[in-house]
Amino acid sequence: MKKLCYKTLEEMNFDGYLLKDAPERILQFGEGNFLRAFVDYFVDMMNERCGFNSKIVLVQPIEGGERIKEFINEQEGLYTLFLRGNENGQKVNDRRVISSVSRCLNPYTEYESYMECAKNPELRFIACNTTEAGIAYDASCQFGDKPASSYPGKLTQFLYARYQAFGKEKGKGFVILSCELIDDNGKELEKCVLKYANDWELGEEFIQWIKEENIFCSTLVDRIVTGYPRSEAAAICEELGYEDNVIDTGEVFGFWVIEGPKSLKAELPFEKAGLPVLITDNHKPYKQRKVRILNGAHTSMVLGAYLAGQDIVRDCMKDDVIRGFMNQAIYKEIIPTLTLPEEELLDFAKSVTDRFDNPFIDHALLSISLNSTSKWKARVMPSLKGYVEKFQALPECLTASLAFYIAFYRGVRLDEKGFAGLRGEQEYPISDDKSILEFYNAHRKDDAQTLAKAVLSNTAFWGEDLTEIPGLEKAVAEDLKTIEEKGAYELMKGVLK
Repeated sequence: MKKLCYKTLEEMNFDGYLLKDAPERILQFGEGNFLRAFVDYFVDMMNERCGFNSKIVLVQPIEGGERIKEFINEQEGLYTLFLRGNENGQKVNDRRVISSVSRCLNPYTEYESYMECAKNPELRFIACNTTEAGIAYDASCQFGDKPASSYPGKLTQFLYARYQAFGKEKGKGFVILSCELIDDNGKELEKCVLKYANDWELGEEFIQWIKEENIFCSTLVDRIVTGYPRSEAAAICEELGYEDNVIDTGEVFGFWVIEGPKSLKAELPFEKAGLPVLITDNHKPYKQRKVRILNGAHTSMVLGAYLAGQDIVRDCMKDDVIRGFMNQAIYKEIIPTLTLPEEELLDFAKSVTDRFDNPFIDHALLSISLNSTSKWKARVMPSLKGYVEKFQALPECLTASLAFYIAFYRGVRLDEKGFAGLRGEQEYPISDDKSILEFYNAHRKDDAQTLAKAVLSNTAFWGEDLTEIPGLEKAVAEDLKTIEEKGAYELMKGVLK
């Protein structure tokens, strides 16, 4: 097979968009599947539609991963992206060659080349996704490390090199777009950088330059990225007519909310390019929308659906009862508790059904079930409490979701292999913190009423005593009895209006 390169594409009469040469204006910490299907895709679209004319230098945030770097550089930054799924009930499978990436650097083996990027006067943006654990202060990092092991440490070194190269010259700081999945990701990153600058004694003027010349943007990212399609890769390359070792795949839906000043709209013409990227002064309502509707729908539905015999999300969408239960939870119990305009909430909710029904993603319910205690607390509990506060009544689906969670965690055996529950004759793994599993193991023989009281009153789980919510303990106990006697599916049927 032919390798993906400029010459080969021309020989193949490639008629898609391809940016061959442009200044490197973006530094990106992270060479993985998510950023390449999200940030690099959006930049590529701006290049085509708005003449953004920018290339991205990828930087490996952690040691290792040389193979991916070599493939990216061998292919001159080019790779094929497939965005697949449903839009308005229609199956979509879009293909695009992404040409926004120039090269990939490993700062552990190419430290000088990496730091040389700080001297590039056209460099303006820094994007990052170093996982939830990436934005953390590590006191063992030293300024003289080449490079510092933590991502904030690396960024501080890079910013200092920038400051040394351009001093106090206006406009030479960076717009930093943090994509990690933690609250206030940009603000948390800035705190770490300022702490390093202070602890490393890099000077008050440098600290002021960080604050005044750099914009740390908190962002919300939303796209399921499935990455390299290992089982399909050979067939895909055969069909493409060239070999691509870093094919990427993701869902069609994508949405990016960037918290920053209005001036960013001119610098980053997402809107002009017609892209689903919103620059706003407050990203939190959009995060709340995603967590409560998308993630909340998952968490409130999947444990009950699993107990009812389902195994993947897409199949749940083909069952009228399970789908109806999920929709009732979203439209009648979750959306009424949110603050964004109703039209925006309804549009987002509509996209959720398409996303869950994606024919290209086998999203296993058991994989979503991991750490469901903290997930229910973060994703469902606020909607339940908001509904009670607004209507002085219990939301039936969200209340049932708490019973599904308890029933799912009602294990039968805890040993060195882990904690196991039972669906019919089949054992399934229950995965959560050790203390949580030990709690459920200790209460596995409780009757429904005793178990409901023990779980709801466990302030270590919820940060408060949920038995104080009027009627909740009784309702959950009754739902648990229904699950025991008739099954989870019958409980879903029973709450549908």
